[in-house]
Amino acid sequence: MQFFPPAVSRELRTLRHEADLVVVGGGLAGTCGAITAARAGLKVILVQDRPVLGGNASSEVRLWILGATSHLGNNNRWAREGGVIDEVLVENLFRNPEGNPLLVDALLLERVMAEPNLTLLLNTAVHEVTKRDADTIASVRAFCAQTSTRHDLHAPLFCDASGDGIVGFLAGAAFRVGAESRAEFGEGFAPEHASRELLGHSLYFYSKDVGRPVQFTAPAFALPDITRIPRWRQFNAREHGCKLWWIEHGGLLDTVHDTERIKWELWQVVYGLWHHIKNSGQFPEAANLTLEWIGHIPGKRESRRFEGDYLLRQQDIVEQRAHADAVAHGGWAIDLHPPEGVFSPLPGCTQWHAKGVYQIPYRCLYSRNITNLFLAGRILSATHVAFGSTRVMATVAQAAQAVGLAAAQCRREGLLPRDLTAAPRMLELQRRLLRTGQCIPGVALAEESDLARRATLEVSSELRLAAFPADGLAIPLDDAWALLLPVRAGTTLDVTIFADVAVPAELRLELRQSSRVANHTPDVTLEQHTRKLAAGAGQAVRCTFAHTFREARYAFVCLFGAPAIRLHTTERRVTGVLALCHRANPAVAKSATQSPPAGIGIDTFEFWTPLRRPEGRNLALRVAPPLDGFGVAQLASGIDRPTFQPNAWVADFADPTPTLTLRWPAPQTIARIELVFDPDHDHPMESVLMGHPERRMPFLVPRYRVVDAEGRELARGDGNHQARHVLVLQQPVVTRALCIELTAPSAQVPAALFAVRCYATPAGD
Repeated sequence: MQFFPPAVSRELRTLRHEADLVVVGGGLAGTCGAITAARAGLKVILVQDRPVLGGNASSEVRLWILGATSHLGNNNRWAREGGVIDEVLVENLFRNPEGNPLLVDALLLERVMAEPNLTLLLNTAVHEVTKRDADTIASVRAFCAQTSTRHDLHAPLFCDASGDGIVGFLAGAAFRVGAESRAEFGEGFAPEHASRELLGHSLYFYSKDVGRPVQFTAPAFALPDITRIPRWRQFNAREHGCKLWWIEHGGLLDTVHDTERIKWELWQVVYGLWHHIKNSGQFPEAANLTLEWIGHIPGKRESRRFEGDYLLRQQDIVEQRAHADAVAHGGWAIDLHPPEGVFSPLPGCTQWHAKGVYQIPYRCLYSRNITNLFLAGRILSATHVAFGSTRVMATVAQAAQAVGLAAAQCRREGLLPRDLTAAPRMLELQRRLLRTGQCIPGVALAEESDLARRATLEVSSELRLAAFPADGLAIPLDDAWALLLPVRAGTTLDVTIFADVAVPAELRLELRQSSRVANHTPDVTLEQHTRKLAAGAGQAVRCTFAHTFREARYAFVCLFGAPAIRLHTTERRVTGVLALCHRANPAVAKSATQSPPAGIGIDTFEFWTPLRRPEGRNLALRVAPPLDGFGVAQLASGIDRPTFQPNAWVADFADPTPTLTLRWPAPQTIARIELVFDPDHDHPMESVLMGHPERRMPFLVPRYRVVDAEGRELARGDGNHQARHVLVLQQPVVTRALCIELTAPSAQVPAALFAVRCYATPAGD
């Protein structure tokens, strides 16, 4: 027994922590940034004021993780963010295709706890900052109510990923709240006058069918009159969770200090909505539904935005401006909401897309006046308009990964964040980011230390795509369709498609390309041909185009007709080849053609997007000359996904166990081998609610084996479902050759490999 006599006062238990980097905020950005830094060798402390990780992606809020892929609703092909966030999304899809948000929590916790360099403090809220001088943070102080413990966290570098920017705010970092005027940055979509209007918070609910009638009595605080919500007729008994993202409120309030008030008012809306669904008599299908879950904290969109050395703006997104310090990419629409939220008579959002992905510069990821403070998450340096795109979780997670590696580079070289903007240092940061799977548009990996670049590459086969057999369903040409085909410089296309025609009809074929070589928006028409088709099944429709492509890029063969024409499809799939449909995705677009008002600085263009699997088959075709952009030379591109070319070696369909052999004229010491397979970067992989028909992506090689010149097995993988494999050998080997043996994913999908890299050291430096 212990006895504690009366005292005048007592002090909390206080623990002092020392680290290389303190990350405050365990949302998706803070989590991915902390993992990246820990893997790079830093001692990291991750401080999260909630009991779980993930922020808006967690089971506490239950918003799906999305980014540049935009629900497959824009023209950003193969745009899913890479690195740790891609690893998380692919793993979640494998374990959790149903989209259970509790399993997202568990996966994030597992990934953090697997890092020996990373210390996690949950339920711990930062409330104080101490400074070494006016411009430098010395430590932050946090309190954990669960353990009645105060934590003093000391480090040379800090990252604020807290959402509201608690560290930056307390440290005196420059920030903004609200919308800039149109004149300040020349943004056409900005309001004429600056305002404090913001995007609001949302709070979600889940319903469940229990198989028997369920009664519901609304609490006294529920909104009594649902017709106070102008769009109340859009509510129904089927949709729940973040599909009702537009249950939003608070944009006219202080979204930091009024959060509890906003939460209560959102609870009023949600309980009032459920009362309407259960008791209005308008939804008999809701008789067996119960209210399974309501969020206890709202998902925040916007509060403070902090200033870096550069503020990303509308023109960077729409014009896809190039930045020498690019470290990540975005591609979600510029997506702004009325500040009145659910109480506005206006649509819940206004979304304007760019024609392709855009770069995020490093200068947006550190404070312009606090020298050792990184910015991550939705507080990164951007105008209100640009924030409408950058704010989504997969995008900010990838940007935070750049922070993690930047912090590691700063510690290695004794630098501060701004110092990395010097050209040689930035090139080094970009190199290391690309090595981790980060996608930086327009930047390719080229390393002298990569022994594979010095090897002669031999393969058992290379795909030369001459035909897709007509072994799939026939689909009506009620919307226009297109073949997205990689072509090389000097290519002309002779294409044959196959169709059933119910009544005589006219088919128009157009050859198009994108105005930017790496985009996938078919906004340039090169040729147009018309074919009059008689009624009949299995017709071969041939079109010989005269245009000669001057550079490697993607070509669009667009098909316009009528539902009387049914196009034959194939069951075959190939890395870097897609069929696209000219159709609106109502989740992110109001029509199949984006038509903005004049003068707001947004482009007019058409959406051409794939359908989700199990639909989304390729069209049956013959093409001459055969497409040859799948050869082993693609492995030297330094890009680990399709862009303006497939950037992958793809084996022939007739080669179920292809091999790649690397040969050197002299023996090489090899300690590390990296392989990058195809996880279908076009798939959005929404983390919750959607449900997906697959656990593994159809293009992923399920098995591989690596042997040396003497046939000794160095590594193998079985049951693979991830893209990146880093093989650090127990003992380095000295050999003149490596042979990589692959297994094709299926008879309908040939094996594909984006990259093979070899290094003499375990770290790959």
